Amino acid sequence: MTATDPAADPRPLTGEPVALDLLNTRWMQEGELADLFAGAFGLARVEGLRIWLESTGLAGRFRADAPTLVHLMTAREALARAVADPADESARALVDAVLEHGRIRATLTAEGPGERAEFDDPTWGPAWTAARNYLELLATAPDRIRKCASETCILHFHDTSRNGTRRWCSMAVCGNRAKASRHYARTRER
Repeated sequence: MTATDPAADPRPLTGEPVALDLLNTRWMQEGELADLFAGAFGLARVEGLRIWLESTGLAGRFRADAPTLVHLMTAREALARAVADPADESARALVDAVLEHGRIRATLTAEGPGERAEFDDPTWGPAWTAARNYLELLATAPDRIRKCASETCILHFHDTSRNGTRRWCSMAVCGNRAKASRHYARTRER
């Protein structure tokens, strides 16, 4: 797919856990802030939501409409603040406010115990799912939630490397730029 294809996801990093993937709907592109939900790239704002829902595998469960987009942007802001400063009490309150719109119901399935998410309003589903995913990341490996080490990048990732030393959102982009910059500085010193 190309960036001109309306179904293409123009973001430079996809496939992260839902909470971080939501944060990555804003990124830097040629020195400018880009936002999948801002109506750029020839997309309507709701079209950006549809692309995000498809990219995260949530399209079959939730609708891409204006109320869902508003709630998802609320969750994105709450998560951005919580990730930036985990000790920020007001950020935690914002995440909790999103979580108030859903719950987990225990179920019994053919395979045994299970869970099902329920929402007071289905338009809160994607926002709640992202906030819930953030709690799961915090419960399993909070130190593996990372911001790219590049000063010009705002993307986040979940470090799944074996030794937990990943620094870049993408070694091919940000990591390569850093290596090239270091190489240039070394050759210039000579």
